[in-house]
Amino acid sequence: MIIVMEANTDQKHIDEVIKKIKSLGYSPHIIKGIERTIIGAVGDEREKTRLQSLESMSGVESVVPILKPHKLASRQVRTEGSTISVNKNVKVGAKEFIVMAGPCSVESEKQIVETAKAVKASGAKVLRGGAFKPRTSPYSFQGLEEEGLKLLALAREETGLPFVTEVMNPREVDLVAKYTDVIQIGARNVQNFSLLKEIGRLKKPILLKRGMMTTIQEFLMSAEYVMSEGNHQVILCERGIRTFETATRNTLDISCIPVLKNETHLPIIIDPSHATGHWQFINPMSKASAAAGADGLMIEVHIKPEESFSDGAQTLKPSKFDRLMKELRPFVEAAGKAL
Repeated sequence: MIIVMEANTDQKHIDEVIKKIKSLGYSPHIIKGIERTIIGAVGDEREKTRLQSLESMSGVESVVPILKPHKLASRQVRTEGSTISVNKNVKVGAKEFIVMAGPCSVESEKQIVETAKAVKASGAKVLRGGAFKPRTSPYSFQGLEEEGLKLLALAREETGLPFVTEVMNPREVDLVAKYTDVIQIGARNVQNFSLLKEIGRLKKPILLKRGMMTTIQEFLMSAEYVMSEGNHQVILCERGIRTFETATRNTLDISCIPVLKNETHLPIIIDPSHATGHWQFINPMSKASAAAGADGLMIEVHIKPEESFSDGAQTLKPSKFDRLMKELRPFVEAAGKAL
């Protein structure tokens, strides 16, 4: 259920409604607009009729059932799109199209700092880099772990770019959160519900990647797990789904952009690197994503992709990334955003 408060209701009435929601055994989630406050009441669906009694309380305009299974992520709760603040200058979901760029994995100080400087010079607003790497083979490079986090923090200090990196294990959430600006949940962990609950208790933005065989509803329910714990700062990321096609690493689901814009208020960015698996296809898929209304991109960039420890085939050199950023502008502007 969502409880819609009257325009400009004073805080006393809002607090009374919150208290009543809690007394009925529900968890209140407050969403403040410019003039109006909406309170989501999340709990046992079988007892939701008890919430209808809130309509008689002072300051309450209406009590509306949420028909979607993803309650807090639904457009029914928040009709305008959410803006997620990475820091005071970077806001995902606002008018600016945000590009996150950097190497698949952090390998050395020289590699991450030089790459960070290059992507910033081309217009990237967030640095990406893996310190903990989930790999299909146990014999592949697994990442530098905390040393990688320290190098990302150094690159942030050198360039001013906030960074996003992945956490894989609930036991490592606090460690990663100590360093990073945005916590990424990778495709393989999109339905690791223990991990989703753990990061839901943080007060940091979460970048949630769609799983390889995850439906849009399942994707939004994973976001719901995070939000139900109190963290509403969720950025969705489409990175390609698994189909019968083998020409690309995955199949980029461009149609998910308008579908998600219709279903949820959460911002959506696209990862064309993992979606295609080939650097040659990143440029056209980035343009298509921008034109379809995405809020940003996540792109793999490395100073020497041919020497990359992982995913070199889908990684752009800084010169190619710079060209992409220049060519991307008219597509971003056509969709009503700025780069």
